[in-house]
This record gives sequence, structure tokens and C-alpha cells, in this order.
Amino acid sequence: MLEKTDNEYEKAVLIGLITKVQNEEKSTEYLDELEFLAYTAGGEVLKRFTQKMDMPNPKTFIGTGKMEEVRAYVQANDVGTVIFDDELTPGQQRNIEKILECKIIDRTYLILDIFAQRAQTSYARTQVELAQYQYLLPRLTGMWTHLERQRGGIGMRGPGETEIETDRRIVRDRISLLKKKMITIDKQMAVQRGNRGALVRVALVGYTNVGKSTLMNVISKSEVFAENKLFATLDTTVRKVVIGNLPFLLSDTVGFIRKLPTQLVESFKSTLDEVREADLLLHVVDISHPSFEDHIASVNTILDEIDGREKPMFMVFNKIDAYQPEVIEEDDLVTEKTKAHYTLEEWKQTWMSTENTDAIFISALNKENLEEFRKVVYEKVRNIHVTRFPYNNFLYPEIMLE
Repeated sequence: MLEKTDNEYEKAVLIGLITKVQNEEKSTEYLDELEFLAYTAGGEVLKRFTQKMDMPNPKTFIGTGKMEEVRAYVQANDVGTVIFDDELTPGQQRNIEKILECKIIDRTYLILDIFAQRAQTSYARTQVELAQYQYLLPRLTGMWTHLERQRGGIGMRGPGETEIETDRRIVRDRISLLKKKMITIDKQMAVQRGNRGALVRVALVGYTNVGKSTLMNVISKSEVFAENKLFATLDTTVRKVVIGNLPFLLSDTVGFIRKLPTQLVESFKSTLDEVREADLLLHVVDISHPSFEDHIASVNTILDEIDGREKPMFMVFNKIDAYQPEVIEEDDLVTEKTKAHYTLEEWKQTWMSTENTDAIFISALNKENLEEFRKVVYEKVRNIHVTRFPYNNFLYPEIMLE
């Protein structure tokens, strides 16, 4: 992790559970991701707390003994923020605030906060603000006075930062106004999409921080913001791309994540229209991440929610330059070979054969295997094009790559 100073980052601790449905390994993996989220939002994680429980405590999420341990650490180390890996109920949040007397944030609002930080356009800011208000509405009791007491830092962007509104009616009116604004913007976006003509549309989808924007830059020769942080890209970017003699539209969409807040899925449905209206989805995967198969499942779940799962899809396994399989020593007769030990060639056999899925392995950063990638995209776009315009297929008799 990068070097941090007290002036740059806000001290935070993380809290997660080990349950029947979330074992210790999975809990550690989720907390790793939560720490990356906290870092992206501007936090420095000092410590993690985990507890084994059948289910979260309905009043305080964790047990009283563990809560006392957290309280002692928070006070001793001047910690300003405690972040929970799962969404807290309004009651849990109020109870925990009374005990810990510091800022309490759950995974959902942390993601909303990062979106508020990353939103650049008026459209994105409206979407995020709507999602934040919908999240905050049932939590108004106590939370607004808490926000009044502490300003700035993680979770403080957007509503509540400029003015304390304790009247639920005012918040509901604001939500209603934002929804009307969204309807107007949605119509404008639909017109813009309609004005793009009949070009084939290709959309990059995938988990956050898998390299979609880097791939977009390489393919379209444009400068889309790319950074090694979660949700570097929030606003959908659309570029006209020409491979050989075949033009098509390529869009880079917001990255998905496990436990994505339902408020964001709802608010960003218009942004995700780029996915719904695409003719081809390029599902970009970070092959170097140990849980990339879980990431694939999470993306597919969200695609199901937005009716995008049935579209033609092509798997693009990125970051092959960073892939490092675990090695079993020749004299090790005990360790059982698992997927963690697969070489890239073995993964290729798995995903290109047994999984019955079209796939290609590349490095967008090092431009490895990109010519083969362009050929595959060309063929798939061309097949869609000649189906749509059967009388124009003489224009594309063969692959003509630059």
C-alpha cells in the first residue's frame, strides 16, 4: 500500500463477520476489498476486527465483548471512522454510534461516498445524490446531528455536507425532484443514443479495477481516465472505433462490485442502458486476482438484474502480465493441486474448452496479444453487421487489420 501521512488519510478500522455462509477465507477476502474501498475513499486502515457468529447481532451487529474491544482501540488510537463490511440497519447504526462515539459507515455508504467523490458530470452527480438520499432517508434520526458534529472525510460527501435537514418531508421532496430530473436526463440520453445511427455497439463490462479503461484507451486510442483505484471510471464513455475498415461504437461502463448497493443499481440504470442496448458485451476479467471467478459470478448477477445476461458475450482475461500461480515443489507430495496452481495455459484450456465460453487472454497494459484480440472483435462485430445489413457485406470481405 502507498505511504500515507496523517494529513492525507483518515484513520479507520474495519469490522467483518465469519458466519455459516461466509467462512474465514471469504471474510478475509471481503475485508481486503473493503480496505481497498477505504483507501480509495481516503482512509488508512489501522486494524481489522472479525468475529465468528451464526448471524449478525440485531442490535449492534457484533457481540458486546467484541464491541468493547473495538471501543477501547478506537479511543486509544484516535480512530475517526469505523467501517462495517455489511449494510447496517438504521437501529444498529444508532446503537453503535452511541457506544463508539465516532463516525460509523457500512459498506453500502462507503461505495456511495466513493461514487460521490468520482462523479464528474451533472448526470452522474444527480444519480449519486439520489442514491445517497434514498439510503439516508430511513437513517435520519440521529444521523443528521452526527453529521453536524463531524464534517469532512469519508462518507461526508454529498447530502448532509452543506446543510442539516432533519425534516423527512424535505428529503422526500428532494428525492422526488431528483427523480424528475433523472427522467428528463434519461430522455436526453435516449435521444443521444438514437442519434448514433445504426453502428454496432460494443460495451466493456466487468468488475471494478480490472482494466476496462486501459483497454478502452488502447483500442480507441483515446485518453479515458484510468487509475489503480476502485471505480476510477464512473461516467460512461463512448468512442467510435475502427478496426481495419469496420467502424463500431465502444463504451466503457462503470465497474461492478460484490454487494453493490441496490440504490446504485436503481439510480444507474440509465448509465447501464449502454449495456442493455449493446449488441456485444466484452466481459473484462482480472485473471491475476485470486477470486476472479467470484468476480465473474458477481458481474453476471448484476447483468441479470439489468436484463443484460442474454446478450452475446466474449470473455477477455486481462492482466496476464501480473498472473502468478502458486508453485508446488517437486518433492512436495502432500499439497493437493488446486485452481490456485493453474498455469495460464491450464486456465485457457478451462475457459476455452470446458466452460464452453469464447475467451481470450491479454495484457492491455503491456499490449500483449492485442492483435489477436482485435481480430476476434472484428469477426464478432462483422458478423453482427452483416446480419443487420445483409446487402452491405461485400464491404467487408476479409479481415484488414492496421
